[in-house]
Amino acid sequence: MGLLSAIQISLRTARCRLCQLPTSKSWFSTKSTPLGVKNILLMGPPGAGKTTVGKIVANKLGLPALDVDDDVLEPAWKMPVAAKLAELGGRRFLEEEGRTLSNFSASGCIVSLTGSNPLHGEAMQHLKQNGVVVYLDVDSRDILERLGRMEVNWIVGQEDGVSMRDILLYRKQIYEKWLDVRVFCGMGDTVEEVAEKVLKAVERYLEHDEETYVSTRSGGSESPDRKTYFNDVVIEGLAADGGLYVPKKGFPDVPKGEWLRLISMSYPERASVLLEKCIHPLDVSPLDLRSMVFKAYGDNFSSDRVAPVKHLVKNQYIQELFHGPTASFKDLALQLMPQLFAHCLPPMCNFLILVATSGDTGSAVLSGFSRLSGADRHRTGVLVFFPEEGVSEVQKLQMTSFREGNARAVSVLSDFDFCQKSIKRMFGESGLTGHLAVEYGTVLSTANSINWARLLPQVVYHSSCYLDLCRDGVINFGDPLDVCIPTGNFGNAMSALYAKQMGIPIRKVICASNHNRVVSDFLSTGQYDLQGRPLLLSHSPAIDILKSSNLERFIHHVSGGNSCLVDDLFTHLDAQKRFQLPEGLLGRMQQEVQAGWCSEEDCLAAIQELHIQTGYLMDTHTAVAKVVADRLQDGSCPTVLCSTAHYGKFAPAVFKALRIQNVPPDPVEQLEQLGAAASEPAAHGEMMRRLRQRGGSGRRALQADYSVLVEEVESMMQDSFLKVA
Repeated sequence: MGLLSAIQISLRTARCRLCQLPTSKSWFSTKSTPLGVKNILLMGPPGAGKTTVGKIVANKLGLPALDVDDDVLEPAWKMPVAAKLAELGGRRFLEEEGRTLSNFSASGCIVSLTGSNPLHGEAMQHLKQNGVVVYLDVDSRDILERLGRMEVNWIVGQEDGVSMRDILLYRKQIYEKWLDVRVFCGMGDTVEEVAEKVLKAVERYLEHDEETYVSTRSGGSESPDRKTYFNDVVIEGLAADGGLYVPKKGFPDVPKGEWLRLISMSYPERASVLLEKCIHPLDVSPLDLRSMVFKAYGDNFSSDRVAPVKHLVKNQYIQELFHGPTASFKDLALQLMPQLFAHCLPPMCNFLILVATSGDTGSAVLSGFSRLSGADRHRTGVLVFFPEEGVSEVQKLQMTSFREGNARAVSVLSDFDFCQKSIKRMFGESGLTGHLAVEYGTVLSTANSINWARLLPQVVYHSSCYLDLCRDGVINFGDPLDVCIPTGNFGNAMSALYAKQMGIPIRKVICASNHNRVVSDFLSTGQYDLQGRPLLLSHSPAIDILKSSNLERFIHHVSGGNSCLVDDLFTHLDAQKRFQLPEGLLGRMQQEVQAGWCSEEDCLAAIQELHIQTGYLMDTHTAVAKVVADRLQDGSCPTVLCSTAHYGKFAPAVFKALRIQNVPPDPVEQLEQLGAAASEPAAHGEMMRRLRQRGGSGRRALQADYSVLVEEVESMMQDSFLKVA
């Protein structure tokens, strides 16, 4: 039953009555709002349409609509609001408005606030005690156009010399402080459309129990008493049955008008809006989420656009995802994810984040968690396992340079797949996790892309890429776009598919593999076969992966959430090292994803060719994407290459590609020399700073033995957390 129907059926005959008290005016409805006796408080700037929208919403719900100006202030003052403002002046008017509102009581009503009510803190605190604040977030261009038609050229609190645009920007910060629910209005939305969005937003706010997560291997078949919320999936990382978490209801569909409005926004603003749509406000409040986002994507990125998109050649563009502190696309998720993790932490418990990395994830996790402070930092540890021979020297130095707090990076004499498999095994052994919880009061979690909070922020940069191309006039919204992604664990590709599900018109996601082409072969044949397949070292080590974890989410996605099929396939993979997709499913995959692979020789040749042609210097992973894109794109629409790392992280291979002799042995000198050879992008300052710290002295390499890795985990806990008595 829908929200509107439920209220109308259960409370059809109720009426509102007005009670006049000696010192206050009170409105009480004998009919409940969707929020029970609480009010729905519509907040926004002048011209947002609060009064009109409030009347429409109230009419649909059969509830009283109150306008603070008409129904509260003017009856209390016995004079028009404009006359009171002229009598008192702006500052005293705000004080009197706040005092009057602090004596106002209502129950079960739709209340349209004035644009200036939120400027009075005590009054807003009073109202919020019995109300949920719904912010009508209307584009400032629409507001200015409406105010112009109304011949309004000044609003309360606007000082001399301050433009209307500037005062609206200032007011927006105040509104952000008080909101419980945001209604993000698209360009040109009608009041009827905004009213419908209000109803849907309130319904979503109420139905927290419906915004849950399921395992790719069990779907909704787990106990109905056990609901898994966003906070749970962030902390747990991996589902108890070995599957990966996905939202039960999928991703929200964002209307075109809202995408059009996002075009003119900054990266942090886009991220705030999109992530609010994916994270329930009762899990992370919009105010907290916005604070985290603006901290994550601030001056820690060397580009103010965070993930800029540039023209490369012909119909190809490149999205530079390496401007974060560790020069990798992983920063786009891992500057935010630790803040989400800390927010979701239950009290009185320590957490150890276990990470397997093929290179970039390790330093990005260490960087992200190092930015936590206070108690969050003290009770959160990070232990990174990386293959000794499977990452570049720069990546090793980056990881081992982090020595702050409870953080450690340790190499293993094996490959990435062994590291990842060992961590998954630890999560699955209840005896081990129980022992660690009892002895050290510590729970294991993960920051690999199997963790939903790692994958979700990546949806933002794929969306932002498309919006940037719209802003720059390359495409119009609705035009198709292909995206080519160097692919190992499939998380980056999966996040592009989720962006498409939200409404970004991505035509094809092109997955580019190196000579470890297990993903390419699978997407071509439908057979995932690891039997007798060795992991080959390459110039692009971050995608040197055979067991691609996020393919599990992809199969779940294209099969319509068939968790039984996913469980069967991956159980078979664990036992037999192979599986075959059922007939028909491969065709559905190929409608969304293409795949190809690149040899080592072609990778290096692509770096040299582009450098000669344009002066632009790619890293080896981006080169893999370019080779595959050149082969597979048909030229009918633009193609964006995801540049997942700065070339300096793989300097020896880039020197080899450019055929530069007499390479200096020192990594910092290598980066300086390459920076001088490239017209763009520039050398990466934060990466250079880290390398100058010269981490790695006395570095240990663990044997490829599961029990040795378990001992390292317990040793880490002994060093980081007090043993429970």
